[in-house]
Amino acid sequence: MPRRFVPAARPATVRSARRAGHGYGETAEPNWRSIDWTQHLHQLELGGTPVNYVDLDSAGPGSADPEPVVFVHGLGGQWQNWLENLPRAALERRVIALDLPGFGSTPMPRDDITIPGYGRCVNQLCERLDLGRVDIVGNSMGGYIAAEVAIQFPERIDQLLLVSAAGITTADVARRPVYTAGRIATAMTAHSSAQYRAIASRPKSRHMALALVARHPSLLRPDLAYEGFIRGAGRPGFESALRACLEYDFRDRLPEIRQPTLIVWGEKDSIIPVRDAQEFERLIPDSRKVVMKDTGHIPMAERPGAFNDVMMEFLAESGPATATDTPAGESEAA
Repeated sequence: MPRRFVPAARPATVRSARRAGHGYGETAEPNWRSIDWTQHLHQLELGGTPVNYVDLDSAGPGSADPEPVVFVHGLGGQWQNWLENLPRAALERRVIALDLPGFGSTPMPRDDITIPGYGRCVNQLCERLDLGRVDIVGNSMGGYIAAEVAIQFPERIDQLLLVSAAGITTADVARRPVYTAGRIATAMTAHSSAQYRAIASRPKSRHMALALVARHPSLLRPDLAYEGFIRGAGRPGFESALRACLEYDFRDRLPEIRQPTLIVWGEKDSIIPVRDAQEFERLIPDSRKVVMKDTGHIPMAERPGAFNDVMMEFLAESGPATATDTPAGESEAA
């Protein structure tokens, strides 16, 4: 039976940013700018591809931390998508965020890009780093991949956090805006680093560059917009990864996920409609959702303080999550 088309939210105007409310675009603590990230960057060869990743553990080696947390970025992303979240999680956990093959500083893989292949890549990274069981957090395509890891390698995952995850109505709903984003990303490949910074520095150009992914890009800090999102545009894996998202369907396997799962979504997601959060919740037995008001496709960067609170509260749970609908109240959006 064909899936019924459910439109995503329309991008907001620059003027509407004045109604964004408390917390939008405000830097979370600890401040990511205080970290010398070059000290935590590493490469590991997986399947013949040198995979770039950041590994941050403020507790130091040999500590008795709970499970590490692995962060997986989305289509067109890079590990820096999580700049606002890694320092907070690292206060209590070892955190790892990778550049998927074809994105960030990781070159294209030898084999074709597929969602199952990306799932195996994430699992191999965990195995090579001897992480044992991990909690995994994924945004957009990264959520698609995180759920795939939970299906393929259930013994690897302790808890699962899906942030505006692809995989439900991607082929029907996200095709047009994602292709639009792809054209923007491709057009930006010719820009120099200075031009990227200039785009990020001006509210209107920042809005134009990121209007599909963020609800109010003009309120994002220029350095976060540049380091986290604009600089990573136009990487060689985009087209192949987009095709992989549109061609793969795992909805009939989502009920196999037995890990406690939290689904976080932006109410005004312009790429994947918030209704998909309800479908993930319906299909994954031990799951619940949080919907953030007046927020787009990247809640972790748009409302990082609120997102980090929700994330860490969920990761701290020792027992199974209760399958209830968390209302999209002001506390989630603030």
